[in-house]
Amino acid sequence: MSQQRIRAVYMRGGTSRCLVLHEGDLPPAGPERDRILLAALGSPDPYGRQLDGLGGGISSLSKACIIGPATRPGADVDYTFAQVDVKTPVVDYKGNCGNCSSAVGPFAIDERLVKASDGETLVRVHNTNTKKLIVAHVPVTDGEAAVAGDFELAGVPGRGARIALDFLDPGGAGTGRLLPTGAPRETLDGLEASLVDATNPLVFVRAKDVGLTGTEPPHAIDADRTLSARLEAIRIEAARRMGIPGSAAVPKVAVVAPPTAFTALDGATHDAHDVDVVARVISMGHCHRAFALTAAMCLAVAARLEGTVVRECAGAVRGDVRLGHPSGVLPVAARVGAREGRAWAESVTVYRTARRLMEGFVRIP
Repeated sequence: MSQQRIRAVYMRGGTSRCLVLHEGDLPPAGPERDRILLAALGSPDPYGRQLDGLGGGISSLSKACIIGPATRPGADVDYTFAQVDVKTPVVDYKGNCGNCSSAVGPFAIDERLVKASDGETLVRVHNTNTKKLIVAHVPVTDGEAAVAGDFELAGVPGRGARIALDFLDPGGAGTGRLLPTGAPRETLDGLEASLVDATNPLVFVRAKDVGLTGTEPPHAIDADRTLSARLEAIRIEAARRMGIPGSAAVPKVAVVAPPTAFTALDGATHDAHDVDVVARVISMGHCHRAFALTAAMCLAVAARLEGTVVRECAGAVRGDVRLGHPSGVLPVAARVGAREGRAWAESVTVYRTARRLMEGFVRIP
């Protein structure tokens, strides 16, 4: 049987990798499109390796981005994010990926979907998953997205060109409300939790309440099957209360702790005064080796909300929220105000790097 050829670009965006495709080269949203994405990334793979595709066997390396003409006024392109499960034939579209979002602007520039100017080009991205607008500030050299730079991103070796991402009005991206239940705290499985929806829905619990310090390496958390089962049960109940049951990708669950000294995966040590909060996030059943970017943005917003367990751990942060995660420290700028008497997330800004790794065609049986 011959194989179908589909134009594709393989990119790193932040601390994730993704297959980026043109919407016009794919069937309409539905089972046939999902079949293509699953085959391209090598899912389902009961061995967990995605050996027969381009995926890397973990959630941060099993992603796809679909780019098409803008359908929202004021946007340059539409961007649909797909989270492809490793072991099961599931493609989830219920949330966005902040890391992959950083690859969209460079892709749009290099594919000549937007007109670029040397120096910096703004690419206005409409994320169809969350119906939100992202403004990417992309460095440009000789008409193409720049790669070389002096920005160092924890979790990525070397340095690169810094891409600023402004996520505008990120509250209620998945549920329609910044606090989906209307309260900053709920009781889940006998412990206090905060259910917050900004860029993606999350449930936050104190690390100490589930027997953790918050500084454990990801492999240690993954190895504790009793803990994993409890966190998944908390996640499922949180999804029900948020009104978004049935998704394996959202809400994600994060454990948070006050500032604590820790050693990152690269062996670097970080003092307690270098961070405002330490945390670990579970994505698709596994502890992230860095921190899912949309989860970090939601955490930064939650740190500004009175009454959340994140605010309790971080205290009153005046500048960027400095998040200590397995790969280092990530600063996130979150602006939270009030609208109609309720808390309102105005915007979140993060910094990433991205790089085009390969281009050509992906083969689909």
